[in-house]
Amino acid sequence: MATLWTRWLLSILLATLPSCFAQDPPAAPSPPECCTPCGEKNNCVDIHCSNPGLDPQIQYSLHWEQANSEEGHLINRFAPGWIIPRENFSHGELLVWIQAKNEYGSAESKKVMLKTANILKLPPPEVASNQEAFEIFWNFTCDEHQRSYCDVRYRTKTEQVWIEDKDVSGGYTIEIPQPCTVYELQVRCSCGIGLKSDWSASHRLRSTETAPVGVLDLWQDFCGITQTGSDCVLTWKKLPPTCGLILGYEVKLSYNNGTLEFLNVSTAEPKGLLVCEEIQCHLTSSLKDLSSVSVSAYNAQGATEPSNLTLPMPGKEKAFHVEMNAENLTVSWDSSSQLSDNLKEYVVQYKQIGSPPGQGFDWVKSQRTAFFKGHYKKYTPYRVSLFTLSHGSEVHHISSVTRYSIEGSPSAVPAFNVFSIAANQVTLSWESGPLSEQKGVILYYQIIVDSGVQGQYVYNVSASQKHKYTFKLEHLTPEQDYEVRIRAVTVAGPGENATSKFKTNSHEDLAHRISTIMIGVSVVVVICVVIALYSIFVRERNVCLPSFYYKVPDARNSNIFKNNHLINDSLSWICIALCEPHPKISLLEVVEIQSRVFKSSLEKASDPEGLTRPVIGDECSQMDSQDDKREEAVPEECHRTDHRYGREEYSKMVDSEEERDKEEKKGEDCWSSSEEDNSTSGYEKHFMPTTFELLTV
Repeated sequence: MATLWTRWLLSILLATLPSCFAQDPPAAPSPPECCTPCGEKNNCVDIHCSNPGLDPQIQYSLHWEQANSEEGHLINRFAPGWIIPRENFSHGELLVWIQAKNEYGSAESKKVMLKTANILKLPPPEVASNQEAFEIFWNFTCDEHQRSYCDVRYRTKTEQVWIEDKDVSGGYTIEIPQPCTVYELQVRCSCGIGLKSDWSASHRLRSTETAPVGVLDLWQDFCGITQTGSDCVLTWKKLPPTCGLILGYEVKLSYNNGTLEFLNVSTAEPKGLLVCEEIQCHLTSSLKDLSSVSVSAYNAQGATEPSNLTLPMPGKEKAFHVEMNAENLTVSWDSSSQLSDNLKEYVVQYKQIGSPPGQGFDWVKSQRTAFFKGHYKKYTPYRVSLFTLSHGSEVHHISSVTRYSIEGSPSAVPAFNVFSIAANQVTLSWESGPLSEQKGVILYYQIIVDSGVQGQYVYNVSASQKHKYTFKLEHLTPEQDYEVRIRAVTVAGPGENATSKFKTNSHEDLAHRISTIMIGVSVVVVICVVIALYSIFVRERNVCLPSFYYKVPDARNSNIFKNNHLINDSLSWICIALCEPHPKISLLEVVEIQSRVFKSSLEKASDPEGLTRPVIGDECSQMDSQDDKREEAVPEECHRTDHRYGREEYSKMVDSEEERDKEEKKGEDCWSSSEEDNSTSGYEKHFMPTTFELLTV
């Protein structure tokens, strides 16, 4: 029942609603504007009418009739303009009006009386100019019975309102133009009683320039705090455009070695040395080895004062606060302390890391805070730096930080490796990667070690400014398989994992064996060196020579030891004491051997008891001097004896009886040969001293 009642009320409401919103007839439109435009050949024929204020939702029609006739004409057209053809009217006067009509009624505008002779509209004049005189002139021709009437209007480039002068003919001059200002001028004309032409195209004049005023805001594109300037470029902000057209820049470069270089860079033909954008300009050359620079802008009238800048030097560290989002960057620092007398102001700059020179870069000079407004990309690093600028144009770098407008989770850690694997420890290495790929400020690196049976271990390694990292995992189990994962962590959370697997070595690993072998080899080498040094020391006291040395006798060649196996062939050294400080035997008994030579010698001896005499062998110098004397006493005919010791070379000695007999006959001229051969072998003859040698001692 309730539903039927609701439907009945709704039907009544719908029936009465249209009458509540009944519309009125349209409002009366404004009168039309009509003219007879003339082309270049003065073919003034049709009449054109328009009304720019018409509502496109309403139907309009143009009506006209001759002033002396009641015959009317109309044009139904849904358009802002109408054209009255020449064949539909005759010269004279016309009444013209507009009618608006909708379903609720119609309305008409006021009727306008048009004189066909007075609605002629000639084309606008052509304008020329004289820049030096700051004058424009034009050419507008009328009939010989008519004169031209022209209007001029002008405004500066920065203004919106026109200044107009009427009834001007021939030309127009702005008397006192503002310097360094661009003016825009237009002209329209008419002949006699005709309508004014449309305004001509805008013609621009630049007033006489003066020398540019002020100094350039000079700085260097962010290049760290190094003084080499190898990756820095010089940049500056343009002067305001109202100061005239800048033709170029004069640059003076001062090098560390004291040399100067001057550059004149034209803005019209920079030749690759200068790049200018909407606000900034920068040189393409590097600032390497430069100590200071100065730049001035010039035009046709003069140049600005040079702006000087020294390359930044390290200064006293000062903390500052940075707030950054997608649209704003705000930098503040402690300004409680007053600026020193030499400190002029602070300079704050930001640079999009990885961007080319002149892009993603700006700076502000201030004494308290710095504010930048722009569009800062997310996950993109920006380097924000604080500098001080002194009155002497000295620049000191205070501090720098890296910030992101919006941070994200970092990508996987690059160059992750496991090396130096031992039984209980391994060493991990990785790199931080480029800042442009980190997507945020890395707070720390998280290392997760999984050994399967023993569970997981987590280590957090603090991030720093260095590029390469190493970390040692200790207290591992020998011969155990491990899996280690590493990931970087930012405020947005941890990034992707980089994974590596390894197995620890046993206790007796190869490295341990090699080290043990090397230690053993080192010990052997040390022992050999000690033995060699000891041998050299012993040689100074005892001559220890190999058995093959030609001055040392070999006992196995003596007849005494023939057929005797007491000698051990393994002995390869025989030592003979030359200078023993305390010899056990100090006296040598000389036994007389009967011979003709010795008998005659003994008879001549004054001492009958001199057959036996002691020989003291304490001094080596005495032995050497005696050997020298014996060298002189031995005859040259004894060619078989040694030139120093009076003995035959051992290599030439023969022990056979036959050879000894030959030697005895051959050596009868030598006084010491015949008697000794009968009682001694060749070995003893060669190495034992002779009686004469003992007597002459």
